[in-house]
Amino acid sequence: MNKIVLKDVSKTIKGVEILSELNQEFVGGKIYGLCGSNGSGKTMLLRLIAGLIRPSKGEILVDDKILHKDIDFPANMGVMIENPEFWPYYTGKEALESLAAINKKIDEKEIDFALEKVGLQANDKRTIKKYSLGMKKRLGIAQAVMEKPELLLLDEPTNAIDKKGVELVLKLISEEKDNHKIIILASHNKSDLEICDVILEVDEGKILGELQ
Repeated sequence: MNKIVLKDVSKTIKGVEILSELNQEFVGGKIYGLCGSNGSGKTMLLRLIAGLIRPSKGEILVDDKILHKDIDFPANMGVMIENPEFWPYYTGKEALESLAAINKKIDEKEIDFALEKVGLQANDKRTIKKYSLGMKKRLGIAQAVMEKPELLLLDEPTNAIDKKGVELVLKLISEEKDNHKIIILASHNKSDLEICDVILEVDEGKILGELQ
């Protein structure tokens, strides 16, 4: 994926403008950080780029194709927005196998590898119901990256994860920017933003500019 462009994008919900006149370009081979307080619009922006909601005004172009007009969703995308939810009585591996069966892009070896990269064990027989929030977050990241997406959208990727897990996750995200991928993560954690090539300040539904 080469480029995502937002042109005068706004989103209004129940008469309230959540995002306002966004103009921004995201290019392959970079990690972009969305920095802002809770309620600033970071998660809503990720939802828009993912195609999960439609803009009220403006256009989102993915490699020159208009989202919701030429395409329904960005092709080859990995997403983890807010706290991930999985089938509670599956093991982590079983959950990823069920998701992988939809596209049939990867095999068991690649699923095991994704789990290993986030610090989870493929042979862990515990069901997800018994997972901590941090383990669920790791599993969410594993499902987002396992099919080697060209676009990766991550919402607070290290929230609720312990120090060792944070190191694993940030290392994984840094490695994922290879091969011209676009990575956009929303976070207020300093450690997350340190791996970003570009940090965008988001406040009251607007992108105020790049932070140095």
